[in-house]
Amino acid sequence: MVAETELYDVLGVSPDATDAQIKKAYRIGALKYHPDKNSTPEASEKFKEMSAAYEILSDPEKRELYDSYGKDGLKNGPGGSGGFGGFPDDIFSQFFGGGSSRPRGPPKGEDIVHNMKVTLEELYKGKTSKLALTRKILCKSCDGKGGPKDAVKKCTSCNGHGIKMVTKQMGPMIQRYQIPCEACSQTGEIINPAKACKTCKGKKVVDDRKVMEVKIAPGTKNGERIVFKGEASQEPGVITGDCIFVVSEQSHPTFKRSGDNLIYDVTIPLVTAITGGKISVKHLSGSYLSIDIIPGEVIAPNTTKVVEGKGMPKKYGGFGHLVIKFDVEFPKDRFASDDVLKQIAALLPPAKETKIPANSKVEECILSSYTSQHQSSNRSNNTYDEDDEEGEYYHSHGGAGGAQCASQ
Repeated sequence: MVAETELYDVLGVSPDATDAQIKKAYRIGALKYHPDKNSTPEASEKFKEMSAAYEILSDPEKRELYDSYGKDGLKNGPGGSGGFGGFPDDIFSQFFGGGSSRPRGPPKGEDIVHNMKVTLEELYKGKTSKLALTRKILCKSCDGKGGPKDAVKKCTSCNGHGIKMVTKQMGPMIQRYQIPCEACSQTGEIINPAKACKTCKGKKVVDDRKVMEVKIAPGTKNGERIVFKGEASQEPGVITGDCIFVVSEQSHPTFKRSGDNLIYDVTIPLVTAITGGKISVKHLSGSYLSIDIIPGEVIAPNTTKVVEGKGMPKKYGGFGHLVIKFDVEFPKDRFASDDVLKQIAALLPPAKETKIPANSKVEECILSSYTSQHQSSNRSNNTYDEDDEEGEYYHSHGGAGGAQCASQ
């Protein structure tokens, strides 16, 4: 049931008329009453009424607003108070040539946006969550009007606009700007407290708690938006905004995601890298993957391999890949005797020796561990050698002495 039928009566159609029936009724009436066809004052007025009615009923959002709240619900729409009185020339041009760039429809309310934290396992398998949403809805007791008709009056301070123009003179300059109307709290209406709706106390809206069922499809990506249209807070004369849930992917201790692929970093011992073996990993599906390293297929540090079809689900079917990045753990120093090392060396490909040209001067050097002392020595501006006893002396007796020695 609709709140009013006046606009339908103007076009001569029923409230359950289809879009095609409304369009046909207006086209017939426009041809009959347009000033170019009929110059009588009555025809001109009838044409304006039909055009204004069609301007609202041909727009799904405006029609829904009118069906629910009548012309009062359209007061913030274009065309003045009530959104009625319309733009007949613009509408007529849509049928018989030309067009209009005029913005259509009442304003849209703010969206409600929530970040929804989801684990990588939940994004792999999919998830359905029930989340409670607190919002404002139009009061059902007064249909969002704040009270009966005789209780609601247009604010005389702002003439029903909710804002006022203020003129301020600063020297020779005159400045005009808008300010919110305090008399009506920017609503454009004054409601008599004695006659106001008992449920909403004249505020037109009441608090509401709704449980939303949010479904996350397998393979949903970080940052994707799940939109519930028209589920945000309601306001009179405003198209209700949307409730939007933004997927926020949480970091995972084992895997990293790259599009539809999963990245897995693993360190294997040197013996496995050379002679083969198995690695196992608990997958997002909940099962364990047993992965063979083929004997003789040497895995060098920073090698990348792929297990096909074990990545994330794809939106349109199939799966991405599991990308494995290998590092190799080498044994500790002195892990074997000299005899054992010789046996290992005999099994491995021979080392390539660097040839030194004949008659070249050769210095035998020994490798040492790189420590923090070497780092500090590298950053120092002193030029003395710390292995030099004289340099050690000057350095330990206040850096200036060391610097003098180095410069000498």
